[in-house]
Amino acid sequence: MGLSLRGLRLEELQDVCVAAGLPKFRAGQVFEWVQAKGAGAWDEMKNVPASVGEALAGAVDLTSLEALKTQVSRTDGTRKYLFRLGDGQTVETVLMLYERKVARDRATVCVSTQVGCAMGCAFCATGLGGLVRNLEAGEIVGQVLEIMRQVRQEDPEFRVTNVVFMGMGEPLQNYGSLLAAISLLNNPKGQNIGMRRMTVSTCGIVPRILDLARDNPQVTLAISLHSARDEVRDRLVPMNRHYPLQELMDACRKYIEITNRRITFEYALVKGVNSSPQDARDLARLTEGLLCNINLIPVNAVRETGLERPTEAENAEFARILTEAGVEVSLREEKGSDIDAACGQLRKRQGGEFLVLNGKV
Repeated sequence: MGLSLRGLRLEELQDVCVAAGLPKFRAGQVFEWVQAKGAGAWDEMKNVPASVGEALAGAVDLTSLEALKTQVSRTDGTRKYLFRLGDGQTVETVLMLYERKVARDRATVCVSTQVGCAMGCAFCATGLGGLVRNLEAGEIVGQVLEIMRQVRQEDPEFRVTNVVFMGMGEPLQNYGSLLAAISLLNNPKGQNIGMRRMTVSTCGIVPRILDLARDNPQVTLAISLHSARDEVRDRLVPMNRHYPLQELMDACRKYIEITNRRITFEYALVKGVNSSPQDARDLARLTEGLLCNINLIPVNAVRETGLERPTEAENAEFARILTEAGVEVSLREEKGSDIDAACGQLRKRQGGEFLVLNGKV
């Protein structure tokens, strides 16, 4: 099997074409068909001779992801996809639609970067199955392209406006493929998604946060924080034992200094664990003076974790305390609750084994 065509930058594809005896301009044609229009077969490329596909057949692979299952929310149109990869592994991807009265509508795709996850966060079902492998750049980009192809069958004008790297896996543990996927999705001859419309979420891998600041300073960084106390965060986010809060917050300050970009802190509210008024006050102190906003997320009930979400009144009180302390805060809009589109809620039996899937949206 050749190189994944969906994972090749234009310059790399040009080299492949030249090596195959083809003129360099053919690379531009093929690149646009694949990255902009989502072509999944050579015969879909109308201005590309069949001889080009024949010449490249041994060097590149145009295999598409296979959608094993699609669920569509009756309440808000959210779509959840289960994609099968070339080796038979599966990943989950979510399309979320947001209507805006003032700004433009958004179509956000939440992509996976790994099959499974090794981080073991207490509220997330994906980690229960452990890490299987990293995704290649073409497999990450392919999730966006496959969704675009499917939705355009209904709406030819549909386009993806935003991408969040918040699905299965820890993006910064697959750093090379992550950067390659961002570059491909940002390419003006491809999806042309602005850097600031892409968000990378991490549980707090300090060295990679600083790498991201230097390598790709325009994307949005989201930190899975979930507690302002080390003893609580150790339980919820085991990576905290390697990079405790002081190191993480120092890295966040350096990130802001380098990029001048606002950080989003994700905070899953767990009843009886991190949702008290004192927790809110601790969080306000921890983030004081930082260019940031806090995204409150009532935790999703996952049977295996035993964690519960607070009441709406408790969530509102938590948000009020932060707001009065001068912290910019939002309560995340839930999407796809009727199709288990939220974190860790989908478990499907496939081939006699449970696949633990996660759409961290």
